[in-house]
Amino acid sequence: MLTAHVVYATMTGNNEEVANIVCDSLTRQGVDVIETEISQTDIDDFRKADILVVCAYTYDQGAMPEEGLDFYEDLQETDLTGKVYGVAGSGDKFYGEYFNTTVDHFDEAFKQAGATAGAEKVKIDLEPYEEDVEQLNEFATGLVKTASSR
Repeated sequence: MLTAHVVYATMTGNNEEVANIVCDSLTRQGVDVIETEISQTDIDDFRKADILVVCAYTYDQGAMPEEGLDFYEDLQETDLTGKVYGVAGSGDKFYGEYFNTTVDHFDEAFKQAGATAGAEKVKIDLEPYEEDVEQLNEFATGLVKTASSR
């Protein structure tokens, strides 16, 4: 059985909702899922799963969640070869060029750690609506498909 660990950072609740949607979709596909808040997650526990997912917000002018900086730094220094990852996040298009840049930062950190992208990263404007739920379900399906083929 595949295992997944989904980590989220949220200020408004939107990214927790994104994480919940991903978790529900993974669970429906038979994956054993753990969901934790980023500041409560140890990188060693995170790396035990087959599928690794981060759902995090971007603050202000492109800043990463302060509560997730230690996790982000640890992620870059961890060998995740053989792991499948995905990154999703809710942001606010009001910030223009800074819209959801945390998603990009985590995507790069996973690549640096040697993990394999299981799905295209997902950037949602504010709270997830019906079309976003559909996109997140496709995201989760891609993760499972990639992890299953390894």
